[in-house]
Amino acid sequence: MTNAADFAAIRLTLELAAVTTAILLVVGTPVAWWLARTRSRMKGVIGAVVALPLVLPPSVIGFYLLVTMGPQGPVGQLTQALGLGVLPFTFAGLVVGSVFYSLPFVVQPLQQAFEAIGERPLEVAATLRAGALDTFFTVVLPLACPGFVTAAVLGFAHTVGEFGVVLMIGGNIPEKTRVVSVQIYDHVEALEYAQAHWLSAGMVAFSFLVLLLLYSRKRGGVR
Repeated sequence: MTNAADFAAIRLTLELAAVTTAILLVVGTPVAWWLARTRSRMKGVIGAVVALPLVLPPSVIGFYLLVTMGPQGPVGQLTQALGLGVLPFTFAGLVVGSVFYSLPFVVQPLQQAFEAIGERPLEVAATLRAGALDTFFTVVLPLACPGFVTAAVLGFAHTVGEFGVVLMIGGNIPEKTRVVSVQIYDHVEALEYAQAHWLSAGMVAFSFLVLLLLYSRKRGGVR
């Protein structure tokens, strides 16, 4: 029941989710580490900023990102000055929007994993004269590995399910910004319920498998 446009949307969605997840792991790791370790008064403020996508409507996030990255926005003026054009209605714009929207789904599991490590392993590493970077890569990362798996899975899955943000920033350009969620919307608008059903059923199955994987891992960890 799927056609070439559906497969193109699936491919673009998977590509967007993969790129976004990779960026989020790189960006989110130092943020999560700082939130887990700091005693700064700014911890609550930064934590609230990171968690904003959990409570803000996606259309609000998409609107402000659209304005910021548009021709008259500060980011848009910078990218134009650098000869990069503007980001809205491009794949790069989708990546930026997805990073902002999925940030808490990566940072929060990482922060919890870092906090669960405790002080003892770090103190032992310090007594062995391990430097900060050496301690992080040889002690913290292995102990926090389950948190990284959870963060990657949640970040990927959440990006796959986006709609409001990607529609605001990317529009609906075939093979360029039209992801699966937007393709489903197009099918429904055209009264193509059979095609919408197949894509929607695929999203339901994907979401279920993600949750099953996460809950199975947690159950196994408890044992």
